[in-house]
Amino acid sequence: MSNKVNGQIRSDGIQQDSTQNPQADKQESIKSLPAEYYTRFLSDVAKSRKPSAIRSLFPLENTPGLLSLLAGKPNPTTFPFTSLSFTARSPVGEDSDVRLKLDDSVLALGLQYGATSGFEPLVDWIYGLQEFSHGRKRSEGWRLSIGSGSQDLIYKAVTALVNPGDSILVESPVYAGVLPMFHNLKCEQIEVETDAHGISSSSLRSILENWPAGKPKPRVLYTVPYGCNPTGMTATLERRKAVLSLAREHDFIILEGEPYDPYYYLYYGKAPRYPSYFSLELEEPETGRVLRFDSLSKILSAGIRIGFASGPKSLLLAIDGHTATSNLQTPSLTQAIVWKLLDSWGYEGFKKHTENVSEFYRTRRDVFERAMQKHLSGLAEWTIPEAGMFFWFKLLLGDDPSVEGDSQAVIRDKAVERGVLALPGTVFLPNGRKTPYVRASFSLLDDAEVEEAVNRLGKVIQDARALKLRD
Repeated sequence: MSNKVNGQIRSDGIQQDSTQNPQADKQESIKSLPAEYYTRFLSDVAKSRKPSAIRSLFPLENTPGLLSLLAGKPNPTTFPFTSLSFTARSPVGEDSDVRLKLDDSVLALGLQYGATSGFEPLVDWIYGLQEFSHGRKRSEGWRLSIGSGSQDLIYKAVTALVNPGDSILVESPVYAGVLPMFHNLKCEQIEVETDAHGISSSSLRSILENWPAGKPKPRVLYTVPYGCNPTGMTATLERRKAVLSLAREHDFIILEGEPYDPYYYLYYGKAPRYPSYFSLELEEPETGRVLRFDSLSKILSAGIRIGFASGPKSLLLAIDGHTATSNLQTPSLTQAIVWKLLDSWGYEGFKKHTENVSEFYRTRRDVFERAMQKHLSGLAEWTIPEAGMFFWFKLLLGDDPSVEGDSQAVIRDKAVERGVLALPGTVFLPNGRKTPYVRASFSLLDDAEVEEAVNRLGKVIQDARALKLRD
């Protein structure tokens, strides 16, 4: 079902030889940074990690005529699973579910230890997806690896790139799930401002151009360009290009993710989706300054725990080195199930599914925004998100809007007492300062529940304002 021929993908499935592709000359001219370039970016831990004595030899087991006494793989005849089938909804609106069955050979692969970087059929499919979605061909000097869920690959990437005490560039506000990683490494988190148009390239430039002489500049920037968690912002094309230019000028790696970029496929803005950093770096003099993270959690299943990282080979090998010594690999069986589903859809089917999911969240956003207009007008300020599943709004806790309050006690204590749970903005700030902002998710509640939840929030804010006036 995958519409891929000779590395060239066509949405209509028609074969097209790469030698007849008008983009072929451009692809041949793409220059990637050499492997030795990344040596200074790798952490001491990554540099000192030795390859797995067993897993590094796995590929040799495929040598014809070679008898392997290498690994302690269990004999598959002892596995009790004899077949596996499941049903799934079709993305093209068919009434009945489609039944899918893993072939015996695929099931056998899924039940056994597999490659550290991922289940080969799924890896191949995702290479095609990155070309379909981002225009990145497998032959351009990058590679990918499969990871176990949203925290797995970013944790391994941070460990591979950051030494204890290093300075790192972090957009602010930032996804709260990555902050413990930086805290545990005792990093100096340099906050880069963001607004409704994404990360502020002028803020980033000011930080880098005024960096103290003699102090090593940060080697990593962490950013979420689509439907940022928590703010919901989506970075504009102009901002993205400026950040890429700064990465080249000041020599740092862009981590494009949340820790993956799960909201790339949950974009529902009216304008066409902006190209990713991973795609845009094709316009740079050389590629290799973007390490991109994607997730299937928000579009297939959160419980499957599958995501993937794409980027420079040297950095992906460092991530794989960590995997080989920690969890060995992402579970083969879940990868086999996901591959069967995706392969049955093809790339156009996958695209249609993500469009369906995006439309669902656009509808939920509109319901939430109407409730905010009704119950929070004059009590809060917000920008309508164009991707993701969150609203980021500022509480107006006093009559003077220039005096910012603190949402922590209001949301953490008073809102819970009123029967509504949200997150105070301070948990998304790298250095934990006070902020009047709040993050609210609109992904799960139905219309009536949204109405009641926002109504309760409005009453909490009114009570807080009244108390402040009395004080």
